[in-house]
Amino acid sequence: MKTFLQLVFLSILSFATVAQAEVQTQEIDYTQNGTTLKGYIAYDDAIKGKRPGILVVHEWWGHNKHARNRARMLAGIGYTALAVDMYGNGKTADHPKKAGEFMNAAFKDWKTSKARFNKAKEVLQAHKTVDSKRIGAIGFCFGGAVSIRMARGGADLDGIVAFHSALPLEPAITNMKASVLVINGSEDSFLKPESVGSFSSQMVAGNVDFTYLNLSGIKHSFTNKQADEFNKRFNIPNLQYNKQADERSWSAMRQFFQRIFNQTGN
Repeated sequence: MKTFLQLVFLSILSFATVAQAEVQTQEIDYTQNGTTLKGYIAYDDAIKGKRPGILVVHEWWGHNKHARNRARMLAGIGYTALAVDMYGNGKTADHPKKAGEFMNAAFKDWKTSKARFNKAKEVLQAHKTVDSKRIGAIGFCFGGAVSIRMARGGADLDGIVAFHSALPLEPAITNMKASVLVINGSEDSFLKPESVGSFSSQMVAGNVDFTYLNLSGIKHSFTNKQADEFNKRFNIPNLQYNKQADERSWSAMRQFFQRIFNQTGN
């Protein structure tokens, strides 16, 4: 009887230990050139030792719940993720016109945007759970284009994944270190077919480890569950969430990061 009770106690203790191990999240403030940036970091405290870190760059709406949800999802599969703030002071847009203004300003002042991205990268690399030599980024819409531009400019990243993203053709590819995975919908009217061809040609000419995944019949913003709401509210038919495309693209991202981080020592 005593042995049986001991086994029961150990089982309960083991269950309690597992139950306590979960994804931890924290809102953090960091500054760049006097501007406060609002970050959101997520990691699984059940994982021992350091792991790769991944930056999550938001859509043109700003640092919102979509970016934070993706950070938690990344933490759930073994990474430490930081949802970054590219607009400053946690600004978010409640209308496409304002979102466009924020996005255009960020690209116009690329020097500041680049510095904000790099500051977030420093914050992520300094986190206690992160292997500072293994860093990636993912981005959605605006965030995808930001991640691509950083990679093109030679940012010290192992890899980036861009979802329903614009395809910037600048800066010129210089000493590009990052592997690249772009996942877009074939029915995304924000993308011109010729831009896909030009971008892909540049990646090949630059000898970049590059994959372009074209999702047949899929529109823009397919990962964001609010896309249909935005479609109706602002009359933007090109916005449409797609569960299958969301799950397929996430699976492709997981395989991509497993490959590149294994190459760098995971």
